[in-house]
Amino acid sequence: MFQGSSALALDAKGRMTVPSRHRDALASTCAGSLTVTRHPDGCLLLFPRPTWETQREKFAALPVNARAWARIFLGNATDVDMDGTGRILISPELRAAAGLNRDLMLLGMGSHFEIWDKATLEAHERTVIAGGMPESVANLSF
Repeated sequence: MFQGSSALALDAKGRMTVPSRHRDALASTCAGSLTVTRHPDGCLLLFPRPTWETQREKFAALPVNARAWARIFLGNATDVDMDGTGRILISPELRAAAGLNRDLMLLGMGSHFEIWDKATLEAHERTVIAGGMPESVANLSF
């Protein structure tokens, strides 16, 4: 399970370095083979390849009236491999789709990660908080 956030920087070639705290788990579970795709919230999703393969089957099985959504997830999916220093290359198309600039945030979301432009994530979180907490979250006890 991946959790937590990491502030990262995108280099001039469009690469980001996966934090060392996640590298060992990714190396052991998927040998550094990952898949990146778009999410309609304005971020990218980063999956270990075996997890992606399960998700891919779910997207491929969507009914015809949801094909546009399958297209967003499947049509934008790109396989990437971590290099020897833990970097992955994010394609120019995916960087543009998510509005990624230099400053990124990597969020562990359990089975996968979200990659956000830092400023976009901050604005998104302000909007979510301003909208109030849904009952399903408010009913959780801490």
